[in-house]
Amino acid sequence: MNDTPYASSAWSGHKGHQWVLHQRRLDRMLADFGEAALDAASPRPGDRVLDVGCGAGTTTLALGRRVHPGGSVVGVDISAPLIQLARSRPTGGAQVEFVLDDASRVPFDPGGFDLVFARFGVMFFDDPVAAFRHLRRALRPGGRLAFICWRTPDENDWISLPSRVAGHLVPTPPPGDPRAPGPCSLGERPHLEAVLREAGFDDIEIAPLDRGVVFGRGATDAEAVDDALVMALEVGPMSRLLEDQPDEVRAGATSALRDALAERTADGAVVIGGAAWLVTAGAF
Repeated sequence: MNDTPYASSAWSGHKGHQWVLHQRRLDRMLADFGEAALDAASPRPGDRVLDVGCGAGTTTLALGRRVHPGGSVVGVDISAPLIQLARSRPTGGAQVEFVLDDASRVPFDPGGFDLVFARFGVMFFDDPVAAFRHLRRALRPGGRLAFICWRTPDENDWISLPSRVAGHLVPTPPPGDPRAPGPCSLGERPHLEAVLREAGFDDIEIAPLDRGVVFGRGATDAEAVDDALVMALEVGPMSRLLEDQPDEVRAGATSALRDALAERTADGAVVIGGAAWLVTAGAF
């Protein structure tokens, strides 16, 4: 992949190590979305499954439990730290394998999988049509594709909030190509559907899924805000926005973000709006 914030070098460097450090928090944030995607995928005992962008392996292991006995799951990710963590986790007897590679280029056996799945793992391809075409070839005739991806930044408060609250302190970069590799590269529904059709998929179903993203938890609302602030400053969009900024700017932006997070806190949790597409398709 090219030299972007989402390149393999970044995922195997600081970004990957940060995701390992905060793996439990991140899984908590994405849990509702992941469960919805797993239900839509309907993995069955005996299925052979490919988990694209598997990260630390949470969805891979969940798939393994659902296809056991007789099934198998291959989780693929470009992040060495995340794959290392995934390989260290107990499989519970399920047949699970983790591969460090780019799923858009791994030479899979044609027709080797019954299901290709992803929880927010398909938005970073340099050439999405070629990548999805490659994944389709890995499916048997009649195989299934199921994944979840983010919608547009404006629909996702967890993405747009930092620039809104800190924009007066930190110059925000000019808008780039909305379809460039990144969390929301498939956020425009017409583009998403066109990519899948050009890649050879049929029976495409794209449904909006709106859920709260639990950004922080604590015994009190104040502790929840502190927890959410750690996530925002170390993993979320704010971390990129404040890179190389002087201390006084970072302090001001942090204070503004804290106030904004406090407004979204109740019952010991900070919940920020998240908007995704839940996608299923077939390979015929």
